[in-house]
Amino acid sequence: MLEMFKYTDKEIKELLKSMIIICDSREQENSWVTDYFNSKKIPYITEKLDFGDYSAYIPKNIELGIVRNIYFDNKIVIERKNSLKELSGTISVRDRFESELLRAKDKKFILMVEESQGYEKIINHKYDTDYNEKAFLATLFTFQHRYGMDINFIDKKYSGLFIYQQLYYFVRECFK
Repeated sequence: MLEMFKYTDKEIKELLKSMIIICDSREQENSWVTDYFNSKKIPYITEKLDFGDYSAYIPKNIELGIVRNIYFDNKIVIERKNSLKELSGTISVRDRFESELLRAKDKKFILMVEESQGYEKIINHKYDTDYNEKAFLATLFTFQHRYGMDINFIDKKYSGLFIYQQLYYFVRECFK
């Protein structure tokens, strides 16, 4: 539908100001993320997503020809893991995680792990599970290439900013 319209840069900026982030209702403790949104006056709602933890939508804007909300959870999701321990537990149950990646097929699937030195910690087995580091990396890289998943290790204090910027620039590109 977005391909039908050509928006000016000014109109795109207006639409992006109205973007609302969707936080999955099953998301575990994420107060540092929502605190960031609140501090920057970034609107968000909590509702169930079919997969992933965060996505976005643009509310209807009759003036710009958007007669109903445009949801992007069918185009992009961000999956947040709060630690390498949580990530290793998730990917060690391959079938469940892989089925989530299959549901996200043909969508931008961004894996955000709140461990800024995550890659180094995996290599040196500096995480709190028995999951072998070679198998850990092999699984991550296999899923990355098989499903087009982006893997990002970031400091927890930047989670809200990371989520916002990923969604903002993805949505912006959809309107260009």
